[in-house]
Amino acid sequence: MAAPAIRLNDGATIPQLGLGVFQVPARETARVVAEALAIGYRHVDTAQMYGNEAGVGEAVAASGLARDEVFVTTKLNNGNHRPDDARRSFARSLETLGLDHVDLFLIHWPRARQDPDGYVAAWRVLEELARDGRARSIGVCNHDPALLDKLLTRAKVVPAVNQIELHPYFPQAEMRAIDTSHGIVTQAWSPIGGSGGGGGMRARGRTLLAEPVLVDLGEKYGRSPAQIALRWHVQHGVSPIPKSVRPERIVENLQVFDFELDPDDMAAIDGLDSGVRGGSAPDAFNA
Repeated sequence: MAAPAIRLNDGATIPQLGLGVFQVPARETARVVAEALAIGYRHVDTAQMYGNEAGVGEAVAASGLARDEVFVTTKLNNGNHRPDDARRSFARSLETLGLDHVDLFLIHWPRARQDPDGYVAAWRVLEELARDGRARSIGVCNHDPALLDKLLTRAKVVPAVNQIELHPYFPQAEMRAIDTSHGIVTQAWSPIGGSGGGGGMRARGRTLLAEPVLVDLGEKYGRSPAQIALRWHVQHGVSPIPKSVRPERIVENLQVFDFELDPDDMAAIDGLDSGVRGGSAPDAFNA
């Protein structure tokens, strides 16, 4: 079952669930993405920082799918916020991917503590890329309310997407509401608590996929705890980007559009909020 499309504030559409390739080794990326495309994924999320854009492009080219059937996201590396650096690095991404455009280009981290206005300058370049069509949509990652507010006061284009750490242990209800008020789609990295997400809870001996609420709901619905978590994202209108290199998990993660959680079950998952990040705070990450 393919993921349904949701509309962005610029009129484009994006498949609600995508495949993330964070920490997928470059030598494995083409295989992983090819397997995902073969079973129905149409949204792939990479980044300059990941070092595996070439594998994504290779898999897209070999898939036999028309270019407009695959939604490709990449992200601006943190050291490239200066305008000329941003332009050059975007051009390198297109070359590495073997594409003439990307469907979504994001500022990866704001690095606002180190360079308070750098991400705003970078955003102006993204606006240029949107105007000339090389980036069909543009957005940001890891923006909290204050960072997003600062950007919006200076931007000509409202971001289409804000990709943030988000999972049942850290559901970010306030940020989701702010994004919604601006017509911004919230995407979730680490949607099932991996890749750093939920780290604070793991330190206390708990993991999201062993969480009794998700395990019990999995038994109720005949689904895995990961599928329950992803369905929770979907019903909140979030676009989750789960990562896996295992074919069976790649298949499983996409099979979340043929059932629905009851309101009481959604509320039970909402109640897992710990207020604990697994990754870095947006205003603190300066790598």
